Amino acid sequence: MLAAKRILLGITGGIAAYKTTFLTRLLIKAGAEVRIVMTESAGDFVSPLTLATLSKHEVLTDFAREEEGAVDWNNHVELGLWADLMVVAPATANTLSKMASGTCDNLLLACYMSARCPVFFAPAMDLDMYRHPATRKAIETLQGFGNILIPPGTGELASGLQGEGRMAEPEEILKQLETWLLDRSPWAGKKVMITAGPTYEPIDPVRFIGNHSSGKMGFELAREAASQGAEVTLITGPTHLAIDHPRVACIRVQTAREMLDRALEYFDSADVVIGAAAVSDYRPREASSEKIKKDAGEMRLDLVRNPDIIQTLSARKNGQFVVGFALETERETEHALAKLKKKGLDAIVLNSLREPGAGFGVDTNKISFIDKNSRITPFELKTKAEVACDILHEIHKRIAE
Repeated sequence: MLAAKRILLGITGGIAAYKTTFLTRLLIKAGAEVRIVMTESAGDFVSPLTLATLSKHEVLTDFAREEEGAVDWNNHVELGLWADLMVVAPATANTLSKMASGTCDNLLLACYMSARCPVFFAPAMDLDMYRHPATRKAIETLQGFGNILIPPGTGELASGLQGEGRMAEPEEILKQLETWLLDRSPWAGKKVMITAGPTYEPIDPVRFIGNHSSGKMGFELAREAASQGAEVTLITGPTHLAIDHPRVACIRVQTAREMLDRALEYFDSADVVIGAAAVSDYRPREASSEKIKKDAGEMRLDLVRNPDIIQTLSARKNGQFVVGFALETERETEHALAKLKKKGLDAIVLNSLREPGAGFGVDTNKISFIDKNSRITPFELKTKAEVACDILHEIHKRIAE
């Protein structure tokens, strides 16, 4: 949920400031871009150099800065507009009071008052300070502004007392941010069915007809949809890939007919269906129950057509948004548009085997998203994880229209 999110982290002068090194690492590991603003006193508890190294951005503490003999200023308005989320942690009693009253006497507070994004605050102070009516009133005032409280924990405090007032642990702050984003995701609660990977059509117990599909694109789509709150049914052909996510049910099949049977089981309850599998177009009319022995002559196979899974599903749709894939080697757009119309799809994802870095077995892809109104949205070469984000974003845009 935090991938590509821009987070402005405000650090104030409390002993819990040391935890922000761990929080910064967790945010970056989750895929966020982090910029940090500190109060002057925060530098007594945690090194700006450490945080700058972890975030890969200069840590800002004042309005003015001097570079190569010239004086410049840190634009608090720009920082406030840049952020997707702002997190003030630790939020001391002093800073909470200033945030609530509108006092603006440092860069962090100026950024807070300029922020148009959601603001989270994680109080950290001693037990009696946290219980004080002035602190309680400041917290209530901030919540009235729409700011989101990350409640402190209970335990041993810097004074040696036991009680409420410990800043939430970095893992808990991360979880609260992700939960908040998840609850507001357009995919939250959506049911998505995805087919992935190749199908293997048996010739005999040893040999089969298949293709080079790894299933990576379908698995990334499943992972990303689940990360954005969807309940995902992933029906995959033979692949070495695995997925471990509580909102993904992974169903493994071998043949095209098995994939269709399982897809039909889940289709009616799905909101969105994405056919990313590379289904074998043909299968042997009859598969031998024993290994076919090699002889001096030629071997001929009698092949019959497999069912077109995505076309079969699309013909049954009752409000589902159905997306197919087209892997082409020539006249790509023309053939993709023809498939889109023939199969009655809502959209089709076109990728070409002629594009370097796209196609089977690699971690990147280059696609164009084409909807039923023939609107074509091309994308540059990206990782398949990034492509999955793009595809889901385009689907949501069309559903919301």
